[in-house]
Parts: sequence; C-alpha cells; structure tokens
Amino acid sequence: MFDGNFRTNVDRVLDPIGAGLCRLGVTANALTATGIIIAAIGAVVIGQGKLFLGFVFLILTGLPDALDGAVAKAAGTSSIRGAFLDSVSDRITDIFLFCGIAWYLASNEPGRIMMLPVAVMGAAMLVSYQRAKAESLGFDAKGGIMERAERFIVLALGLLISNFLIPVLWVMLILTLVTVVQRFIKVWSQATAQLNTRTEPEQQ
Repeated sequence: MFDGNFRTNVDRVLDPIGAGLCRLGVTANALTATGIIIAAIGAVVIGQGKLFLGFVFLILTGLPDALDGAVAKAAGTSSIRGAFLDSVSDRITDIFLFCGIAWYLASNEPGRIMMLPVAVMGAAMLVSYQRAKAESLGFDAKGGIMERAERFIVLALGLLISNFLIPVLWVMLILTLVTVVQRFIKVWSQATAQLNTRTEPEQQ
C-alpha cells in the first residue's frame, strides 16, 4: 500500500540524500550490511526488555534500508544482484526483530503468547514469497494493506507504547493475513486471465 501510494514522493526526498552519501563514498552494500547489524543489536535490546531503546533501533534499522536503493541509483550500481541482496537483507532484518520480540514475550509474559510474533513473521514471509514467486512467473503481486513499510510503522508504535505491544501484534497478524489473501487473489486473477487468453483461440 505504501509503495503504491507514496513511493514517488518518498523517492524525491531520498534521492538527493542518496546522491550526497554517494559523494561521501558510502556504498549501497555498506548501508545494507549496516541495517542488518543494527537490527541484530535491536533484537538483543528488545529481548532484554528495553522496548523504547528497541524503538530507536527499529528506526535506525529503517534508515539504511530506505537509503541503500537511493545510493545505488546515484552511483549507477543498481543491479539484479543488488536487488537480490536487498531483498534477502530485508528478510534477515525481519527475522532478527521478530525473534527479539518473541524473546521478550517469553521472558515477561505467561503462556504461549511468545508464538504471536513468530506467527506474524511467518505471515510476513509468506507475503514476501508470494511477490517473489509471482514475479518469477511474470505476474504482479505488489500491494496489500500490510506490506513491509506498514509493518515497520505499526511495530514501531507497539514498541513505543509497550502496553499496546501485544494488541499491535494481533493487528499485524490479522492485516498481514489479509494481505496474503489479497495478493493470492491478485495473482490468481492474473493467471486465470492469462489461461483464458491462451485457450480462447483453441475454442474458436
């Protein structure tokens, strides 16, 4: 949803910053690696119960992730290899952060509520897989009510207001599963239309 509605405006802000970082010698791969390291530290901080500090690290994690593409564009190094690295790093970052939250809940909450962030992570991975698989088949699976940017924003709210963390995780799970359904329907419709187009001449 964010990518579809706000990406162009965001790029207008990020592109000049990316050009400036490029002139300073900062590379897109260095930013990507920095984001992973910050996420790992953030996971440990969250696991230890320092949720506000975890909120800070979550924001810091998002900055390199937002800027690595702009730096690659400014340097003229955008490539399939870089896009692959960026996608993999996004998944690693997600895993770190949700594992940190599961660690925190396991240490501070009764029952099996620690499985809630694990469920959110699983649903988020399914959303990402749908897009990757659809694009490999020539279809478009972008969009949905809870993409990665929305997950970052909602998770930041949960860390900032710790009393709302568990309700926020439930909201994330439900909306991420809705996104799974939305993407499935979108790709299924495209595949059905393609199949009908191929079979119509035969029927005539």
